Amino acid sequence: MYGFTTTLTGVSFDEALSKVTAALKAEGFGILSDIDVQQAMREKLGQAMAPYRILGACNPPLAYQAVTAAPDIGLLLPCNVIVREEAPGRVVVGFLDPQVMVNLVGRPEIQAVADAAEQRLRRACETLRGSAAKTT
Repeated sequence: MYGFTTTLTGVSFDEALSKVTAALKAEGFGILSDIDVQQAMREKLGQAMAPYRILGACNPPLAYQAVTAAPDIGLLLPCNVIVREEAPGRVVVGFLDPQVMVNLVGRPEIQAVADAAEQRLRRACETLRGSAAKTT
């Protein structure tokens, strides 16, 4: 698997998105990008789909360490987090596992950065899990 998820129940998509943003912020992550996949599919393809966002989360000190150690690692940044509505009142939140980055880069100096990012993202997931009925 390349990530980890939690499922929020009894919340609207917008409420879930706010909770995710707050949980990431509490761990030092800001949102650099917010891709609204639902809107893009509607505009580009005329297709309807459930709400689906890809958040590009960044922790500046960790990103700086990573880019300093391996300048081309920007190809793998920021840390992607998805928020997608599975059904009304049921929203899945997925986090890319930073360990995938280490495996792709193959540079030991990136390991500490990935470890720190993973710990922070897993804590954010745990925070969300506290308000979730199901986690996978």
